[in-house]
Amino acid sequence: MRVMPDSDQMLEFARSRAKELATPDLDARPRRRVAVLTCMDARIDIAQLLGISQGDAHVIRNAGGLATDDAIRSLSISQQMLGTKEIIVVMHEDCGLQGTTEEELAAILAADEPSPPWRTGAFEDLEKTLQASLAHLRNSAYLPARHSIRGFIFDPRDGSLREV
Repeated sequence: MRVMPDSDQMLEFARSRAKELATPDLDARPRRRVAVLTCMDARIDIAQLLGISQGDAHVIRNAGGLATDDAIRSLSISQQMLGTKEIIVVMHEDCGLQGTTEEELAAILAADEPSPPWRTGAFEDLEKTLQASLAHLRNSAYLPARHSIRGFIFDPRDGSLREV
């Protein structure tokens, strides 16, 4: 018996719920005028964590929840075109990028291929990395609303969230 791949199962589920998923009355501008930058880690349910619902906030996810150029591109569009005024950055304990070096991680990603042209974002100190991301956002000329940028560390082991 052939087992359907997980992605096919997910897509079939989405197709079966199209009417429930439709949001014809929901605006692309988030109701709460907040953008959240967080890690792609599957343990982080950002809606549950922050008590937000569909349509409340923009959520941008990447490896580490780092303020990369691409994250700033998305945050800039969120602010300049879609009206967000606040940014929340959520990083987390036990992140896969933590505790290794840029060189080690690039070597793993390269394997038999050429090294990636981008930084992996490996880091040692979680709090310092979050502080550096916050400073990068606060100093970005591409973000007109820089007065409310806050950073937090989530611990998936106990569910706690602390501000940095």
